[in-house]
Amino acid sequence: MKYRKLGKTGWSVSEVALGTWQVGGGWGKTFDEKTAHHIIHTAIDLGINFIDTADVYDAGLSEKAVGKVVRERKEKVYVATKCGRQIQPHTNEGYTPEVLRNFVENSLKNMGLETIDLIQLHCPPTPVYQRDEIFEEFVKLKAEGKIQAMGVSVELVEEAISAMKYDIVSSIQIIFNMFRHKPAEFLFTQPNIEDYGIIARVPLASGLLTEKLTATSVFGPQDHRTFNRNGEAFDKGETFSGIDYQKGLKAVEELKEIFKGNEPLSAWAIRWILMFPQVSTVIPGASKVEQVSANLHAMDLPMISAEQMDAVREVYEKYFKADIHHLW
Repeated sequence: MKYRKLGKTGWSVSEVALGTWQVGGGWGKTFDEKTAHHIIHTAIDLGINFIDTADVYDAGLSEKAVGKVVRERKEKVYVATKCGRQIQPHTNEGYTPEVLRNFVENSLKNMGLETIDLIQLHCPPTPVYQRDEIFEEFVKLKAEGKIQAMGVSVELVEEAISAMKYDIVSSIQIIFNMFRHKPAEFLFTQPNIEDYGIIARVPLASGLLTEKLTATSVFGPQDHRTFNRNGEAFDKGETFSGIDYQKGLKAVEELKEIFKGNEPLSAWAIRWILMFPQVSTVIPGASKVEQVSANLHAMDLPMISAEQMDAVREVYEKYFKADIHHLW
């Protein structure tokens, strides 16, 4: 396992970690506690020491599974969870210090932990990033020992930059992959970016970069890849990274040619993210144990050449930049 520093926390975290949106369930599948525990234990067995979850994943069952496994292990595992998406309607006005404090305390109870290593605002409305009292509440929670660090999970690069003005913010979670390049251009070039742990989410573009999806792929009715392609339930950027599905399939064919050989494109997609030193950790998900080790294989791949990096950029500019670069 290879490790990188998570910003000003100083923590050394596995550069490939585990995201738990679909661990043991999610994406339209019924939650399976046994599967969830097996996946999380396997991740830790393989050296992963950073696990990302949220209070809304499987209505709290993901948090509960993470907490149970972490309590059973002797290794230090950094637990990151999120709060805010339970607010309905999901508006700026719904965000209050009292509501967020209650979410943090509920997550502590749900996971059975005495403290949360990293609590993250879960893609709040943009105006929240301008409200001092919201961030001041997390300063208080840290002083009380209920959290060790605080970060933000954002939709927009501009939101990430806004959050950086608050000293309490230690990490920024953002979508960054072969189909979403804007963070490298605008966020990674910010002064003192090394003080902020960058957590790259949706690294495989909701499965598009696994090569396993086709024009005839069918997803369940409760899978966000069915019901959220146009942002019907939440930001459409979370589903297939916000790109047109058919264009995505064409782009995958060109990427396969760039990285032709015996290694899967999914591994190269994660390796591509790790080529950026500003990234602290990548958090691919896993719904099967085998996917955990497959994700970690990216660390064994050689450096991607400058020519290949340029070729990936050309694919992005050809298929996606005009459509999405200005959106997130």
